[in-house]
Amino acid sequence: MASYIDLLIKTTSDITLKEIAEKVKSEQRISDDDCLLLFNKATLDYLGVLANHVREKLHGHRTYFNRNFHIEPTNICVFSCKFCSYSMLYAHKEEGWELSIDQMVDIVKSYDGKPITEVHIVGGVHPKMDMAYFIELIQKIKAHRPDLHIKAFTAVELDYMFRKAKLTVKEGLTQLKAAGLQSLPGGGAELFHPDIRKQIARDKVSGDGWLAIHETAHELGMHSNATMLYGHIEKYEHRIDHMRKLRDLQDKTKGFNTFIPLKFRNANNDMSHVSESNLTEDMRLFAIARIYLDNFPHLKAYWPMLGRQNAQMSLSFGVNDIDGTIDDSTKIYSMAGSEEQTPSMTTEELVALIKQAKRHPIERDTLYNEINDFGSAVVVV
Repeated sequence: MASYIDLLIKTTSDITLKEIAEKVKSEQRISDDDCLLLFNKATLDYLGVLANHVREKLHGHRTYFNRNFHIEPTNICVFSCKFCSYSMLYAHKEEGWELSIDQMVDIVKSYDGKPITEVHIVGGVHPKMDMAYFIELIQKIKAHRPDLHIKAFTAVELDYMFRKAKLTVKEGLTQLKAAGLQSLPGGGAELFHPDIRKQIARDKVSGDGWLAIHETAHELGMHSNATMLYGHIEKYEHRIDHMRKLRDLQDKTKGFNTFIPLKFRNANNDMSHVSESNLTEDMRLFAIARIYLDNFPHLKAYWPMLGRQNAQMSLSFGVNDIDGTIDDSTKIYSMAGSEEQTPSMTTEELVALIKQAKRHPIERDTLYNEINDFGSAVVVV
């Protein structure tokens, strides 16, 4: 029986699209020009077939999630990114929140006896929350629960932290790793291209700076994630530039676990006049990312931002990970008008959502070691 990709190659009349499909089938890397052609010409059905082919070649029907919770130390921030609906400038700090170390450790303690594997710590860039502060926080979390994986601090937070402490990136990351930091989240990447970055996030670390921090983390043996904020003022070429830089660094270090496209949301920020991408464009972006980023083992749909039903749909467009239980502990996206205003799903709900999409749910840890197999929902003939 012919496979879906064979049928696609046979029935595609556009010679350039047919050639790209043949490349994907033979596991050849597609070029930037190929990627631009996919954005400009490919239908959603065509992209879905190619992305699903790549996804199933890598993972079959296996779809990953983890049991995690988020801590957001503060939404007070020295930066004023145009797209952000979350932070309050330090000058207006009475409108924000800032947690003490003891308050954050108490959040960790509230999960005692629960099978949580990861704490995800990110927030605003607060001028008084420095290296010493976060080293003490990490040490106290590790002392209380040594088995809990600490994934913390975007490159934006780290850049500010290290500059203030007059440390090199390597010195700063080495100190945090010694304290108990184990991996980095992908936040703060936004769009690397300077023409876009200077318009939406002028004063934060540059795209090259973000890449350098992640490269150094990889050199020190820490894995990280990568993100891209899409669907605002960027053009397709800017998305490709961003993904190419990630693909190049992954070729060099192999330190990225997953790529996470983050949908721009326009509520309550300085870019509210910019229309959001529609669902078709969202799925096209996920599919093209899966096809282009051939050296990234995983593609994640962050369900609190997309909404659980849209995240479920993305499992047919290259996605093999839908993040974790989250447990209603993140405000970053709900404040921006995301689909999920109270982002919490139980393990049972996540498993059911994955099985409804005829996929095979697997609980993982942060580094994609498999913890629990919840059984296949499909019969493979």
